[in-house]
Amino acid sequence: MTTSDSTTRATDDIRLVDGPDDALAARLDAELAEFNFDATGIREAREFAAALHDEGGALMAGVQGWTWGATCWVERLWVREDARHRGLGRRLLIAIESEARARGCGQLALTTHSFQAPGFYQRLGLDTVGELADYPVGHASLLMRKRLR
Repeated sequence: MTTSDSTTRATDDIRLVDGPDDALAARLDAELAEFNFDATGIREAREFAAALHDEGGALMAGVQGWTWGATCWVERLWVREDARHRGLGRRLLIAIESEARARGCGQLALTTHSFQAPGFYQRLGLDTVGELADYPVGHASLLMRKRLR
C-alpha cells in the first residue's frame, strides 16, 4: 500500500513499501503464532489491555500485551505526560502482574529504552537481563524481567 508520503521500491519480485501495511502485519502475526504454537505445543495465549481515563474520558494511561508460555509480555505501557508521577503506571503494572499470576505466569517481561523508564521498572522489581547498545544510536534497548514465583 503506497501513500503520498511513502515510496515503493521493487527488487526482483520483492515489493518494499515505505510505510505500514496493517493487513500484512496481521497476517505475519497469525502465521508466526501458529508456527510458535506448533513448535512448542503451547497454544494457550491470551491478550490483555487496561486503561485509565480522566473525568472527561480522555486516555491518561494504558497497558497492552499478552500471556503465553508462562510469560506475561508487556508490549506497551504509556502514561500521558501531565499524568506522570501520580502512580498510574505503577497501578497498571501491578494490575497486570496480578493478572499474570492468575494466568499461571512465572515471569513478566518487557523492553524499554535507556531514555524511557528503566528506573521505574527497576523500582517495581524488574531486572535488566539484556541490552542492545546503540538502539537508537547513543542509547540502548533493554530487555527487563521480573520473576513472579
